Amino acid sequence: MTAQHYDLIIRNATIIDGTRAPRYQGDIGVRDGLIVDVGALKNAGAAREIDANGHIAAPGFIDAHTHDDRLLFSDPAMTPKVSQGVTTVITGNCGISLACSPAKAAQTPPLDLLDNEGGWFRFPSFAAYREALAATPAAINAACLVGHTTLRCATMDRLDRAATPGEMSRMRAMAREALASGAIGISTGTAYAPAAAAPTEELIEVCRPLSEFGGLYVTHMRNEDAQVTDAIDETCAIGRALNVPVVISHHKCAGVANHGQSVVTLAQIEKAMREQRVALDCYPYIASSTVLRSDRLAQSTRVIITWSKPHPEFSGVDLDEVARRLGVTQAEAVEKLKPAGAIYFMLDEQDVQRILAFDETMIGSDGLPHDAVPHPRLWGTFPRVLGHYCRDLKLFSLETAVYKMTGLPAKKFGLTGRGVLQAGAHADITLFDAALVMDAADFKNSTTPAKGIATVIVNGVPVWADGKATGARPGRVLLNQSRT
Repeated sequence: MTAQHYDLIIRNATIIDGTRAPRYQGDIGVRDGLIVDVGALKNAGAAREIDANGHIAAPGFIDAHTHDDRLLFSDPAMTPKVSQGVTTVITGNCGISLACSPAKAAQTPPLDLLDNEGGWFRFPSFAAYREALAATPAAINAACLVGHTTLRCATMDRLDRAATPGEMSRMRAMAREALASGAIGISTGTAYAPAAAAPTEELIEVCRPLSEFGGLYVTHMRNEDAQVTDAIDETCAIGRALNVPVVISHHKCAGVANHGQSVVTLAQIEKAMREQRVALDCYPYIASSTVLRSDRLAQSTRVIITWSKPHPEFSGVDLDEVARRLGVTQAEAVEKLKPAGAIYFMLDEQDVQRILAFDETMIGSDGLPHDAVPHPRLWGTFPRVLGHYCRDLKLFSLETAVYKMTGLPAKKFGLTGRGVLQAGAHADITLFDAALVMDAADFKNSTTPAKGIATVIVNGVPVWADGKATGARPGRVLLNQSRT
């Protein structure tokens, strides 16, 4: 019998396959970017072998919520992500996408979160964005949404009003082009001023092509504090009107007055899941991060400035200290700093744990890679779940933790052949030390790479090894598999 030969064999691994099945010992054989065999491959040979030496071999992690649209071009090594085991990112969230963007988006918060240099809003269609990304691959895969706020910015003269029928028609045509070109869905961000004036009817009308293409409706909901239950109702109503799956982005109960509400919201979501297709993600921190807004001050116990165009010297400084140095109130300091970004300590740890532990919750970093001093979630989300919440707090088993960041998002986002370690699947694989894995980034040193991530493989090619990026760029654009 002829011995099997592979491009790569991972030997002596403890395999957690992304399905929640119990871990087991085995080898993994990879050929032509695919997993060919999983099991005992004693007599097989390979061009390259990796001795996992008891490390966990898991499917590459899927970051269910990112703003990496530009990072895929400006830092194609994707170090913040591969260093924590991520092999696929979902981009274009919160209504914000580089695809379909007009140049004026650079002056429109929160769209400006993707472009703090100027010149990146240069992709007038999703096809143009996809083709540019395919021509200059990154280290990891990307499945991309198109943003409703971006479409508004491209078609409307003013964003503080509802769209007219003609404007909705133009946005709908752009949305259809995006989905036909492979976008996996449409995201909205009605919590932000440029989309807050869009009524439910506008969201439904613009998103109608989702029904034709089997795309996802993914939303930073209209409200995540006092009216969070109303926002969940609106989200589910849109999904029913279009008969499409919905994803509630970075689910949270924001503001001190709203702490504890996750008991109510999760029961509401669980009930909705019995009646329609609903998914959700969250990040494992009590602090959020976005553009600097004065309406967040009363909800937060602490605010850290992440960037400021007029005052870059205050990046990384607490807002109360900024106000003291400027000799003004915190509200006045906000106006002097804008346009700017901030981290807001406004969540409750028990809510975070309750949402993380909810059976259907996916993991998404929501990191902002272009902030001068970013939230540590950009570099630490996945190891923090594995280390702090799984190993140390025992919030769930390691099999469940891996499932939440692999098999579950692959299923919810329709990423065929990803998120599992099985024969026939794409060879996206992360090797990590279950005893050592932990986030190292914190709110003082927010860009420190995580500990315990040994090797990261994308489409059969190592992109992270020996504590650094390899320079390989085997990433692909993952297209909507339901498109016609």
